[in-house]
Amino acid sequence: MKIASYTITGTKDSEVELPIIFSTPFRKELIHKAFTNLTSHKFQRQGRKPMAGMDVVADSNDPPTGQGVSRVARMQGGGGGRQGQGAEVASTRGGRQAHPPIVEKVIYKKLNKKENKLALCSAIAATASKKLVELRGHKVDGIESFPIIVSDDIETISKTNEVTKVLDSLKLSQDLERLDTRKPRSGQARLRGRSKKVGKSVLFVTSNSSNLSKATGALPGVEVRSVKELSVMDLAPGSDPIRCIF
Repeated sequence: MKIASYTITGTKDSEVELPIIFSTPFRKELIHKAFTNLTSHKFQRQGRKPMAGMDVVADSNDPPTGQGVSRVARMQGGGGGRQGQGAEVASTRGGRQAHPPIVEKVIYKKLNKKENKLALCSAIAATASKKLVELRGHKVDGIESFPIIVSDDIETISKTNEVTKVLDSLKLSQDLERLDTRKPRSGQARLRGRSKKVGKSVLFVTSNSSNLSKATGALPGVEVRSVKELSVMDLAPGSDPIRCIF
């Protein structure tokens, strides 16, 4: 299949034959599986102090029955403070956790190499479908073919205003404006520094991402990846296919 390539000014340059990888069938369930696998590699092991909630002097009655009170362990002491309060066991205030997480839990998921490779090929092939790109929420009105192929001159750009002009000429600035409608969040998310969630917009795939990545740093949602760095995490953020790339 041949699609048009463009210059950085937005004019058609020539037609390019898409590689055979773009004929890979779309496998949504495999992309989701690969995304889950790769996400687990960033998890951090969790554990609890073995004696957490149990560093107290608390005992149940001996014998435990016939006292007219429950058998919950209670704080010892000669008066005042927490004397007589339930402690140490899981059902009491400040007590231990019933089933705490352990560091031995296996959280690093594995995936077969061929499955992982097929998921990446499927995600790359899906970028050629305008229907899938629009389903993810991208604004691509007026754009004829996908993926958008631009001349190598774009890799020499090192300023943000030049990247903005390229996006305007290729009718991609409408997708960046889509992110401006996001409202800041309130409540606990705001208190923890997550008041605003930045969405995903255009993804540049280049042979060398060093120059262009500096120029796009100030543009929200715009990312640059080299071909060697390309991953399912970039092509289907949140395992939701598929992203607009060029």
